[in-house]
Amino acid sequence: MGNTLYLECYSGISGDMTVAALLDLGADREVLENALKSLPLTGYRTEIEKVKKSGIEACDFHVILDKEHENHDHDMEYLHGHGHFEKSSHGQEHIHEENSHIKKHEHGETGGGEHSHRHIDRGLKEIKEIIDAGNLTERAGNLAIKIFSILAEAEAAAHNVPAEEVHFHEVGAVDSIVDIVAAAVCIDNLNVAEVIVPELWEGRGTVRCQHGILPIPVPAVLNLASQNGLKIKITDVQGELVTPTGAAIAAAVRTKERLPERFSVIKTGIGAGKREYDCPGILRAMLIKEEEKGKKDTICKLEANIDDCTGEALGYAMKLLMEAGARDVYYVPAFMKKNRPAWILNVLCKEEVREDLEQIIFRETTTIGIRRTAMKRTILEREIREIDTSMGKVLMKVCKDGEKTYFYPEYESLADLCKKTGLSYREAFEIAVNEAKKEV
Repeated sequence: MGNTLYLECYSGISGDMTVAALLDLGADREVLENALKSLPLTGYRTEIEKVKKSGIEACDFHVILDKEHENHDHDMEYLHGHGHFEKSSHGQEHIHEENSHIKKHEHGETGGGEHSHRHIDRGLKEIKEIIDAGNLTERAGNLAIKIFSILAEAEAAAHNVPAEEVHFHEVGAVDSIVDIVAAAVCIDNLNVAEVIVPELWEGRGTVRCQHGILPIPVPAVLNLASQNGLKIKITDVQGELVTPTGAAIAAAVRTKERLPERFSVIKTGIGAGKREYDCPGILRAMLIKEEEKGKKDTICKLEANIDDCTGEALGYAMKLLMEAGARDVYYVPAFMKKNRPAWILNVLCKEEVREDLEQIIFRETTTIGIRRTAMKRTILEREIREIDTSMGKVLMKVCKDGEKTYFYPEYESLADLCKKTGLSYREAFEIAVNEAKKEV
């Protein structure tokens, strides 16, 4: 059985934040590094380190590109429009900064002087080939491709072209491929089976990308949300909190949107974002375990008013209903119109036998209408066990509620022992329960 992961996206989500949070959660760093080295990609290296974000220790996953591949993703002036565009003769937008093309990395390196950036547009086919060529587990590889496929669908909707014709621009850049593959490898390594993502918190304003200055949330994020049922909450933060890569990862891995009512936290991981906003800039990931009080399921309740039926007929109907699969049958006395004494028949059953039981009620009683209600219930785990006692063998219903165990002797089984031993039912009940506690 796999683990359950909860992604708390109160400061948004991005690819590098996700990878960092999963590494902090315990994903094997060596497994990740070996997987990335196996990809036919060059022009980058990765750094993993501990940093402080809003006074909280977090993990930072940093994809550092060489000058040929680097982009402006973490340059806030660039992102929010303090630069200018030039159109080339072939119509592609080349984006330049106002002063020099200097990108300062947190590890202290700088790239100086003016230079042009190489724009590598990869389609889904090329990206699949890169992933397939890597030494990834089948699950990790399939998940990485799933994330890119979801991205392709969102971009296709934004540009009104088939997904196969989408070229990813920034998303197809080396750092984004690394982020997505790394996230898939970490999810697989942590043996995550369920992922809970209630909502993505997003900022407002505008952001600069390959296509120009766009409003936040950017079209790709909105398409990802609408196509995959992701919930977005717009905050007062000025800036992009949810990147297309982060949203695509959330869409691909999410299996639930609601946290269980009760759960325990096994471990917490915190991933640091690169951008500086008026919010912590962290993604918290938790491995959780649901704490259940009994088993949850649903039951159907049938109800009918009966005011002109004999007791014998009602007793016979009860017998037939129990034999046909009813979980319980009981009558409640009532007074109907004109103060006539009557009965309210109640039948508890599973939905799969409901119609058969309704036919029995109509055939064996005088009611002309049946009400039904689907009801949620909590039931204890139970099993019928044969218990050896000093009186003889007793069929015992053994029910468990967490660490507590309850014992209920089956009536017919205990009644037979009372006849054989001459003990009262109360005496036999106490003996059976006390000796069952010692045996189980």
